[in-house]
Amino acid sequence: MSTSERLSVRHLPLTLRVALLFALITAAVVTALGWYLYGTARESLELRANQALTGRVEHFRTLMRDLVNVEQMEQRPALFESMMGNEQDVRIFRRQGEAPFIQSNPDRLVPPEMEAVPVGTPLSADDLFTSVRADGVRVRWTAALAEVGNERDGHNTVEIVAGYVMVEEARMMRSYRWRIVGAAAAAVLLTALLGWLLLHHGLRPLQEMSRRAARITPDHLSTRLEQDGMPEELRRVALSFNAMLDRLEAGYAHLSQFSGDLAHEIRTPVNVLMGQSQVALGQRRSTEEYEQLLESNVEELQRLSRIIENILFLAQADHATLAVDCSDFELDTELRRIVDYFEGLADERGMQLVLDAPGACHANLDMWRRAVGNLVVNAIRHGEAGGAIRISTHVDAEGSSIMVENRSADALPHSMARMFDRFYRGDRSRSALTESNGLGLAIVKAIMGLHRGAATVECPQPGWIRFTLRFPASR
Repeated sequence: MSTSERLSVRHLPLTLRVALLFALITAAVVTALGWYLYGTARESLELRANQALTGRVEHFRTLMRDLVNVEQMEQRPALFESMMGNEQDVRIFRRQGEAPFIQSNPDRLVPPEMEAVPVGTPLSADDLFTSVRADGVRVRWTAALAEVGNERDGHNTVEIVAGYVMVEEARMMRSYRWRIVGAAAAAVLLTALLGWLLLHHGLRPLQEMSRRAARITPDHLSTRLEQDGMPEELRRVALSFNAMLDRLEAGYAHLSQFSGDLAHEIRTPVNVLMGQSQVALGQRRSTEEYEQLLESNVEELQRLSRIIENILFLAQADHATLAVDCSDFELDTELRRIVDYFEGLADERGMQLVLDAPGACHANLDMWRRAVGNLVVNAIRHGEAGGAIRISTHVDAEGSSIMVENRSADALPHSMARMFDRFYRGDRSRSALTESNGLGLAIVKAIMGLHRGAATVECPQPGWIRFTLRFPASR
């Protein structure tokens, strides 16, 4: 089958394709069964022909024992000529080495070379031979010696050559072949028709699913496929498809929210830059005023740069384009570096960093530093002023955990449920003062996803909030 033919078959409707397959299978089964029955019938007819031939020859031998001599056979040939079934059958009686004295051979068939069965030896199927006429009809042959009378002097020994022309059997088998062909053709047509009707009726739920799926658009993502009353196979498909639609709807809503939040975050620094620049250009300013304007613009541009960098990192993490090369390192050493780095920022709010960090961790060091640093910055910005920030670790056979906890007014169930969402800020007024853009914890979650780890938040006791980063052990 060529490529174009295969493509044309694939483009056929499913109902028609399955109906044709059913028809082909039926044709193969019916043909195989018919061929088997044909072979069985042919063997049965051949067995019957063999029995008829050997039975007649044995009957001739019995009759000849009741005669006195061969001359009696020559005088009464009609007695033996009337005892062979079909008119085309061959019967030859002759003394060995002499011409036949009784012969019936309408089609002038030539007997094959055969060795006559001796006197007193019963005939069997092994003593039969086969030839084929010009029209394809098979002929069964046998030869046997018979003794005329009871005296075995050799002079009364007659050779019987008999041939059974299987004309009726050939006619029956020819008719049987055509019946097999007709039955196969009828079975193919009937199966194809019934298969198409049954499939057309059985696939109606699938057509209904197709119509409902066609109504699903970005503006109607809430539409779901019907599950009740569906066959079990289609019900599983509907369940999977509806679950996919749930994920798509959630992702689409998240994307819409993300786009809105992103536009809002970028609009603020852009508006500040434009407003300050327009005010400065309204009239001539002193050198000091221009320097102050440039410093303010640089701060806003740095804020924009951080937002863009964070968004780019999250986009790469979502598409798994970042390669994570992990290594082992001591937690105490790295956490002390982070504490030293943020100690000045904590002092500004009167906060103290408390460290308890034994053990080692297996992770990408740069990403690990960024994730833990974001947690520490988050604790300093949103924690209770004058309090302590506890940084501790726990290491076991399954991996390592880093906990950052502090007192915070954000230790509320509805706030903690959304803390890892992008652009989420529990207290927007306080977030504006701390220059938060709501992406720090989202980056933490993305980093943990790249490590096949987990980031969680909980309230260990009233008024306290704890963030935990769980890194798996090296494999």
